[in-house]
Amino acid sequence: MSVIDGLVEEFARLPGIGRKTALRLTYHLLERPRDEMRRLARALDDVVARVRACSVCGNLTESDPCDLCESNRRDPTLLCVVEDASDIAAIERTGAFRGRYHVLGGRLSPLEGIGPDELRIASLLARVRNGGIVREVIVATNPSVEGEATALYLQRLIRPLGAQVTRLARGMPVGGDLEYTDGVTIAEALAGRREIG
Repeated sequence: MSVIDGLVEEFARLPGIGRKTALRLTYHLLERPRDEMRRLARALDDVVARVRACSVCGNLTESDPCDLCESNRRDPTLLCVVEDASDIAAIERTGAFRGRYHVLGGRLSPLEGIGPDELRIASLLARVRNGGIVREVIVATNPSVEGEATALYLQRLIRPLGAQVTRLARGMPVGGDLEYTDGVTIAEALAGRREIG
């Protein structure tokens, strides 16, 4: 295998990148100046050398604990549970959440061999038990079958510990048209309706 084929194979391993796109990326890089390729290689090396999971929440960070866990501006009584570290970035972009996070590292999926022991559930329960500081746990897993199963599983474990367990609301997206919205989303929006004003 040539080094070009090797790079194509590595790009093709990335999510959402098929062989055709991997080939296009490879040739794009090969047509760029060498110093640009070296900068990319250095950036990848830096990420490998410096980024790790926060020992408290599991977020990807250069410092341990991460800035979100260390911040005294975050509400320690409010804990948002997400599947992956990338979910934290999505929530942070809204500017609407000022609590702390816990990254599970995936979701329950028996078909893929992912059970409770493969996720960071034990450390989540330890955080909730820690002196009753956490009053509310927001389960922000994805609205998939596996995400829902994970949310229900967590609810059964956390509720007896005294913390309130909530789930992100679901429904109609802003700017969406009823005509083009699927039935499950409309049903969720109807069930989660609230009074105006």
